[in-house]
Amino acid sequence: MGESTVTPLEGRDQALPDPVTAAPRQRRLHRLRSPRRPRLWFEILLIAVSYWTYSLVRNAVPEQRSEALRNTDWIWRAEHSLGIAVEGSVNHAVNSVTWLIVGMNYYYATLHFIITLTVLVWLYRSHPGRYAATRLALFATTAVALVGYYLYPLAPPRLMPGGGFVDTVMVHQTWGSMASGDLKHMSNQYAAMPSMHIGWSLWCGLTVFALAKLPWARILGLLYPTATLVVIVATANHFWLDAVGGLLCLAFGFAVARVWYGTMPYALPRRVPPKGQGRPLLPTKA
Repeated sequence: MGESTVTPLEGRDQALPDPVTAAPRQRRLHRLRSPRRPRLWFEILLIAVSYWTYSLVRNAVPEQRSEALRNTDWIWRAEHSLGIAVEGSVNHAVNSVTWLIVGMNYYYATLHFIITLTVLVWLYRSHPGRYAATRLALFATTAVALVGYYLYPLAPPRLMPGGGFVDTVMVHQTWGSMASGDLKHMSNQYAAMPSMHIGWSLWCGLTVFALAKLPWARILGLLYPTATLVVIVATANHFWLDAVGGLLCLAFGFAVARVWYGTMPYALPRRVPPKGQGRPLLPTKA
């Protein structure tokens, strides 16, 4: 009986996993995918380098004018067939109100960057546990947009021959646009699809709506991409369908963040867990 109840040492070694050698690669991957407290110097450097790279790549895409204009004609015909080709009417109606269109020109040239950076700073300070995942969604959105600029060059409405659109920056001589005047040679004029004004503003709006506690802030979060949509059309910088392209890029960005972190960025814990506790099993929105 004694012999039948004794388990050999070799059998026990085989039954128990070795904690030292068990899946070290999985542990490293788990650490990479777990929320960590962002470091200010690293984030400033990362954002600066990323935007510089984005601008460099975007402007390095060949300005394929003939193909861009052919694509513009196709977009315009497609919108006519869908019954949504009203950009010209919006452009002329808003352009007739000088103070309004001048304000929109400055809005287009500045808020795109100011609001996005403001939301990033707010995330960094108030939601450090969600910062990296939400920032990844923004970066992935921007990266896939670069692919769109390369594969589908598109002229904005203001550059469409015979379209009758008003180039509001040129007409009103407003400051700050890289799309008209002497600065236009520093920027790719045929990178209108997808619209990153929409991609970035939707990212800002959804982030504020999902995480802000004050009702008025959440409402402003929803109004911001709506106002941006009106601005990009009124200034003749984009078609409606360019905005759809920006929305699809954002969906891709959030999908990347969802796959990497295993949940949506907004569902992650607000604060980074203390070292040694690892990632919570049930992330909350606290």
